[in-house]
Amino acid sequence: MTSVRTLVLGGIRSGKSAYAEQIISARGDAVRYLATAATPATGDPDWASRIDAHRDRRPSTWTTVESADVAGALRSNPATPTLVDDLGSWVTTYLDEIGGWDAPTVDLSSRTADLCSALAATTGDVVVVSPEVGLSLVAPTPAGRRFQDELGAVNAAVAAVCDRVVLLVAGRVVELDDAETVSVVAEAPSRAIDHEPEPTAVASPPEPSTPAHTPSPHTPDAAPSTVGDHHDAADEFDIVPSPDHTIGDEARGRHMILTKPAGSLGRLEEISIWASACQGVCPPAPFAHPTVVVFAGDHGVAHAGVSAYPPEVTGQMVANILSGGAAVNVLARQAGVAVRVEDIGVDADTDESVRRFKVRRGCGDLRTTDTLTAAETNAALANGRAIADELIDSGADLLIAGDLGIGNTTPAAVLVGTITDTEPVVVVGRGTGIDDAGWIRKTAAIRDGMRRARAVSRSPIALLAAVAGADLTAMAGFLAQAAQRRTPVVLDGLVVTAAALVAEDLAPGAAQWWIAGHRSAEPAHSIALQHLALEPVLEFSMRLGEGSGALTAVPIVQAAVATLASMATFGDSGVSERSAEAASTGRR
Repeated sequence: MTSVRTLVLGGIRSGKSAYAEQIISARGDAVRYLATAATPATGDPDWASRIDAHRDRRPSTWTTVESADVAGALRSNPATPTLVDDLGSWVTTYLDEIGGWDAPTVDLSSRTADLCSALAATTGDVVVVSPEVGLSLVAPTPAGRRFQDELGAVNAAVAAVCDRVVLLVAGRVVELDDAETVSVVAEAPSRAIDHEPEPTAVASPPEPSTPAHTPSPHTPDAAPSTVGDHHDAADEFDIVPSPDHTIGDEARGRHMILTKPAGSLGRLEEISIWASACQGVCPPAPFAHPTVVVFAGDHGVAHAGVSAYPPEVTGQMVANILSGGAAVNVLARQAGVAVRVEDIGVDADTDESVRRFKVRRGCGDLRTTDTLTAAETNAALANGRAIADELIDSGADLLIAGDLGIGNTTPAAVLVGTITDTEPVVVVGRGTGIDDAGWIRKTAAIRDGMRRARAVSRSPIALLAAVAGADLTAMAGFLAQAAQRRTPVVLDGLVVTAAALVAEDLAPGAAQWWIAGHRSAEPAHSIALQHLALEPVLEFSMRLGEGSGALTAVPIVQAAVATLASMATFGDSGVSERSAEAASTGRR
C-alpha cells in the first residue's frame, strides 16, 4: 500500500486533531503519536487538562512519544504510521527552550528543513496537524508576530513535501491542491472538538492584571427585572427612500458659482451637498435642533474580564451624564447639541427619568447564550424606534447615537466580524485599554460569540437577539427609524456603527441618511465603515464612545452647511469668475 503524507490545518476548535486521528486510525492499531505540546514550567491548569484529554482519548494500542524532536523520531522508525500533533507547539516549545522569542538572530529555517527532510523520507503514513495561522488566536505582540511568521513558514514548507493538504472549516474538510480549487469532501468528526488543545504564541501567557469579575447579584440572563415602555411598533422596516438627488445636484451646481475655485473646500462641499439632499432644499438650513441620545446597557460578557473596568461603571456613568460631568456633556455644549441618555439595559437602579424605555437589567453572556429573548429583542427595537419618533416629532433635525456600557465593544466586534465575514483576531481591539491577557480573553469571547452568531447571520433580528444586547438592539431600531423618517444622523464610533450595520440590513438604504463622524482607534470600526461605504469626517484616534467623536464632527457639518447657504455667488458679489482661457489651460 502506498504511503501518504497529510497536513491537516485548522483554526481553534475546528476538530483538526480529531480528523487527523480518524485518518491515521485507518492504518491499523500500531500507530505512533508524536505529541509536541508540553505544560509550561510556570503551570497552566487549563492547558494541562487539554493535554490530558488528548492522552485519554488515544487508543491503548497506540505508542505515545512526547518530544519536540519530531525529525529524530521520524527517522528512528520511518515505516510506522505516525500522527504528529502539532506544529504550533513544535515552534513554541523550541523557542521557549532556547529563549529565542526576542532574538532576531535565531533562525528556524535549518530546523524546518531537517523536519521536512525526515518527513519526506518516511515510508509509512504520516499525518501532521498544525494551526492555520490566520485562524489562530495570537496576541498582537512581538512574540505573537514572531509566532505567526515562523509557523507560517513551517506550514508552507511542510505542505510542500506532503501528498495531501486539508483545511478544517466550520466542521467541514476542505481539500487544498495545486489547481487553486477546493472542495468539501466530508464532515469532520465532532467527538473531540470540545477538547482540542491549541498552541499559544508563548508557553506562559502573562497573568491578567485585571481579574475576571464576579457576576453581580442580578444574573444577566435572568428574566428582566425592570420593564419600560415597549412601544407597539412593527419589527420590520420598509426600504428607505434616498435623499433627494435632484436637490443634491442643485447644491452641487450652487458650489460652482460661489466665490471660490470649484472644489476648493474639499470634503466640506460633499458634506453640504449631503445635508442639502437630506433636507430636500437648496441652500440648506443650519441644523437648529441637533440631539445626541446615549444608549446605555450592560453586557453579560463583561463578567469575563474583557474590559479594563468593572460593569458597575455603566450605571455610575449614567448618573455622571445626568449631572453634566461626562465628555458627551462638554462636547455637546460646545457644539450646541442637546443631550439625552436612555437606560435600555443597565444592570443597576438608575434615575427614574432615564428608565422609561428600559427593557431589562443587563443581558445574557453572548459566549454561551442569547443576550435577549425574542420578546425582549422586539421590545428593544420598538423602543429605539419610539425614541427616534419622539425626538423627530419634537423638532430634532439632526440625530446622533452614542453608546455607554462596559464591555460593549465585544458584542460590537462580534456583529462586525459576523456581518463582514472577518476573523475574530482582526476585529478585536483594546476597548477601554485592556492588557495582553485581557486581549486574549476578549478575542476568545468574540470567537465564541461569532460561532453562535454565524448560525443566524441571515436574520438581523435573530442576530441581535443572539449577541447584541438591549442597548445595541435599540440603537439599531433608532438608526433605521431615523432614516425612515428622512432625518440625517451623524454616526459615532465602533459600537454605534456596529448597530448601523444591522440597521442597514433591517432597513435597506438607511446608510444614505448617515454620515460617519469619525474613525475610531478600534480596528473593527474601519471594517464596518468600509462595509457601509462611509468616509469619516475626522480621524483623531478617539475610542471613548458616548457620541464623542460624532459631537466633535458636528461643528464641521454645520460649517459645511453654512458655506453652501451663506457664501456669496460670483454674480451677487461682483467677483470675476474664472476666465475661459484659464479654464481651457487648467490655470486658476
